[in-house]
Amino acid sequence: MIKLQKWLAGTASAMLLLGGVASAEDLTIGLSSEPSAIDPHYHNLGPNNMIAYHMFDRLIHQNEKQQLQPGLATSWKPINATTWELKLREGVVFHDGNPFNADDVVFSFERAPNVPNSPSSFATYTKGKTVKKIDDYTIHITTEKPYPLVPNDISTVSIISVEAGTDATTEMYNAGTATVGSGPYKFAEYVPGDRIVLEANADYWGAKPKWDKVTFKPIKSGPSRVAALLAGDVDLINGVPTTDIEVLSGNDKVSLWQGPSNRVIYLHLDHDRDDSPFVKAMGGGAIKNPLKDQRVREAISKAISRDLIVERVMEGVAVKAGQLLPDGFFGVSENLKPVEYDAKGAKELLAAAGVGDGFELRIHGPNDRYINDAKIVEAIAQMLNRVGIKTDVETMPRSVYFKRASRGGPNNTPEFSMVLVGWGAGSGEASSPLRSLIHTYDKDKGFGSSNRGRYSNAEVDAMIEEALATVDDEKRQDLLAKATEIAINDQAIIPLHYQVNTWATRKGLQYLPRTDEYTLSWGVSAE
Repeated sequence: MIKLQKWLAGTASAMLLLGGVASAEDLTIGLSSEPSAIDPHYHNLGPNNMIAYHMFDRLIHQNEKQQLQPGLATSWKPINATTWELKLREGVVFHDGNPFNADDVVFSFERAPNVPNSPSSFATYTKGKTVKKIDDYTIHITTEKPYPLVPNDISTVSIISVEAGTDATTEMYNAGTATVGSGPYKFAEYVPGDRIVLEANADYWGAKPKWDKVTFKPIKSGPSRVAALLAGDVDLINGVPTTDIEVLSGNDKVSLWQGPSNRVIYLHLDHDRDDSPFVKAMGGGAIKNPLKDQRVREAISKAISRDLIVERVMEGVAVKAGQLLPDGFFGVSENLKPVEYDAKGAKELLAAAGVGDGFELRIHGPNDRYINDAKIVEAIAQMLNRVGIKTDVETMPRSVYFKRASRGGPNNTPEFSMVLVGWGAGSGEASSPLRSLIHTYDKDKGFGSSNRGRYSNAEVDAMIEEALATVDDEKRQDLLAKATEIAINDQAIIPLHYQVNTWATRKGLQYLPRTDEYTLSWGVSAE
């Protein structure tokens, strides 16, 4: 067992440390994955949301355990079965000096789900909600049915200035001309592939920023990130390569900080097309898409050794997954366990489905988004080859991958036949992945926004929608768990493992791990 630095999150001492006196120092952070845009509404993706969080406040904030806390809203409460009232924080100003009020909230919620060419929009959190200004510092959010998760949903949406944001494009945010938030840091510079520079907002309404300047440097290569830390070029890195954890734990120049996440790494398969573009008969001829057969999907799941992935590919720094969220999160099922490796059973299922002689398949994945993502895809391909599915691999940078995986096919449909993806529950509970990954794709209602396999099951859809309208916590928990069970047993997705994240700091600094995997400057403090 590697001995890592421990942080007693939630204790009084931790909170005092986080709320310490502002520092006159600069902070440089080496990131494993670069945002695809600075526009806070362009892409509902972890690296984008993390950077946006520095510059753009949300109505409701989340702490390191994703517990809800006041942000630009000081209070929220239901005033009837379908209406929530939020009182807004007075005296807040945007970075350009304009005052914040309800107009900015209404505008933000109108824009968030409608950014052109978004690979994965915020519609999953905004659709079905009407935001109405009551006065400058009061808003009502109404839903068609009772909906208890309004606070969780709105805690994911960045609030932008209507003055700066009207008619602003994603390119204008990337250039900094529209990047006007109310957060603790201001936009200073964005050089794609090299750096994102933020400067402290001296007029921030909350705890004053600890750092005068924060520079995020995207360093895709794990060894290069470690080298940059050891050389003193950066103060903190995320995504410490699993192969380096043991060595770094013995280096007295660095400290390691580790914590579990709610991110599941999984496979999405093409459930929709009869002729799937990257599935062929043996020899390369046409074949009716076998991935539409539940027995084939189950065979693929049984052919994958999650133990080997965790132990060898992830160096033991991951947890086997059997569903959408780890134990302990709201909405998980007690009845689902990780599927055990069973090559014999996989072959029997393939034979029963009429493809006992195998077929050809290409798996696509990113090579710079998740911990050891390209290695995971390669390992899965080897495992599938062993049961007779002739499998090859294509990986690519995330900046290309997500666009193609989401809308690279005809009529902006998903391009690939099988993809490796990850999902972190922004709301901290099971409805987030269920409605985004599992529910039938419905752009108008905001469902299935990241359903890249186009899975569709009317029974599951009905359970998800009923859960979202159920106020009673116990009943909602049961509905979410049951929907998860049906979907996972139908291999709507094939869960592989949950990420465990490791950060490294130079000696003298410490980092507070977060379940949402964000690397936030205010989580960095002196030891």
